[in-house]
Amino acid sequence: MRAALLALALLVAGCGKEAWDGKVYHAGRASFRTGPIPTQWERVTLQGAMLSFHDKATGGSVNVYGRCGQDGDDVPLTALTNHLLIGFTERDFKDQKLVPLDGREAMHSIVHGKLDGVPVALAIYVLKKDGCVYDLVWVAPPDRFDTGLQEFDAFVSGFQTTGG
Repeated sequence: MRAALLALALLVAGCGKEAWDGKVYHAGRASFRTGPIPTQWERVTLQGAMLSFHDKATGGSVNVYGRCGQDGDDVPLTALTNHLLIGFTERDFKDQKLVPLDGREAMHSIVHGKLDGVPVALAIYVLKKDGCVYDLVWVAPPDRFDTGLQEFDAFVSGFQTTGG
């Protein structure tokens, strides 16, 4: 009985463990390290995202999504990027190119468009590595997009999978 209670206590304690320790996000195979987190970025919870921040200075947000063992292996990076943009209208790709990220090729896109009629600008990095797909997204009002882009790029440049 005592062993069962101890096991239950350890299980409950483990359930409350935060996946983000301030430098590394731990989620099994989809574990990763990021670059620097600016002081004006406030951690928020966004359904579906592994890690999200609100940039108080620009009104923008940073979202990191990851999934492993699903359909990403055979899907081209361009198609994975376009999937992220479902629901956006008047999409205008300002730039799209392959860039190195964490020892692989990633698709980097700069897109302006509208979401529910509201103009937005996005910087998107899509990376496939070790059976996982990672999407790193910066979204902000177009007039403040460039203000936070350099910090987002620094955050992304430090991205590195940790293999769980």
